[in-house]
Amino acid sequence: MITSPAALSAPFAQLVERIHAEATVLDNQIIKIDHFLNHRIEPAFMTAMGREIASRLAGYQPDIVLTAEASGIAPGLVAAIALDVPMVYAKKYAPMIEPPAYSRIVPSPTKGGETRLVIGKRYLWEGARVVIVDDILSNGRTCQALIEMVREAGAEVFAAAFIMEKHFKNGRAVIEAMDVPVATLAQVVGIEAGKVVMGGA
Repeated sequence: MITSPAALSAPFAQLVERIHAEATVLDNQIIKIDHFLNHRIEPAFMTAMGREIASRLAGYQPDIVLTAEASGIAPGLVAAIALDVPMVYAKKYAPMIEPPAYSRIVPSPTKGGETRLVIGKRYLWEGARVVIVDDILSNGRTCQALIEMVREAGAEVFAAAFIMEKHFKNGRAVIEAMDVPVATLAQVVGIEAGKVVMGGA
């Protein structure tokens, strides 16, 4: 059964509490939770989050979990294990490299500059049912590039899921405009006085 739009982005209480209590904010834009999400990883907590994402995506009956190097690999792998499907991750290369594969150049909202995302053609096939899993939804450009590559392969993206969403950015609108449902475990609706403001909690 397909999860309803409201349930896809229902706050995951453990995560919301930790972001609210532990997140630090840089330049009133960058929300750092890398001490448990994407630099130092807590296996038990990552497992809980990945399984929760998988439960929300299971109704789409995916063949592949797709993510991007490197921060999406941990949640993507846990979700793939729970869904019992392979995980594929788009590799990152310097922008000038054009390997024989599906690729897109995307900007980095946090690190600056551009990078090329690449997926080997043998790992996407026509008709494949794909779900995307990544760590943070901000401007949606990485997810947009992944969706474009999947469609170029003749496959279909059924949903895109993220650990945390910066709701005050435009990422959700970018993805939903491509007719892809969005799932998130925690939504930051704003930043006030250097502190995150959480939605739905």
